Amino acid sequence: MRQIVLDTETTGLDPREGHRIIEIGCVELINRKLTDNRFHVYLNPDREIDQGAIEVHGITNQFLEDKPHYQDVADDFLNYLKGAELVIHNAPFDVGFMNAEYQRLDKAWSGLDQHCKILDSLQLARKMHPGQKNNLDALCKRYFVDNSRRDLHGALLDAEILADVYLAMTGGQTQLGLGQETSDQTEGGEYEVQPIRSDRPALSIIRANDDELSAHQERLDAIEAATGEATVWSCLLSK
Repeated sequence: MRQIVLDTETTGLDPREGHRIIEIGCVELINRKLTDNRFHVYLNPDREIDQGAIEVHGITNQFLEDKPHYQDVADDFLNYLKGAELVIHNAPFDVGFMNAEYQRLDKAWSGLDQHCKILDSLQLARKMHPGQKNNLDALCKRYFVDNSRRDLHGALLDAEILADVYLAMTGGQTQLGLGQETSDQTEGGEYEVQPIRSDRPALSIIRANDDELSAHQERLDAIEAATGEATVWSCLLSK
């Protein structure tokens, strides 16, 4: 499964008023694991950036003077996105800007959703946490994701942070690395079972308290809300 976690920065709030994309940041997930295949570019919008927008992302008109234009990267960007599921926080905003950019280049543009699936992580968060704040900073706090570098908004940084938040929201850690002490992988990909060392001290058993059990159940409920399926834990507990 290929997913692209995406964010943009813009000159203002509404593409219908002529506002443009000035930064695109994307990271790739393959089977819920981050890869090194990223897409990041700053763009010259051929217009002034609203002062309010500059205060949010810190990108200035002078900085963008020598940057490429959207038409210079449009084909490469679309090829990068094609066939993937896009994970975007408040997707209508970013998708609206991207559709407006492609519409400028091709009046027959049919929409980004004809090339990709689109998942709005904001809508997902609202379903999982109704009545609570669900902006990216609030979700970082809720899921213990480090956002200390986020003094200003930045498309690539926000995409990286959203990837961590999305993985935590929809199941958390995906590669536990269990069994590394009792098996070794051979060159052919087979695993050779090794005996457990007998000189290890006995492991202490620390049972979860009521608060921890409650937090665990909340996480199971959140995973089931996101996936629409019962977790293995829930099935085991019901037996």
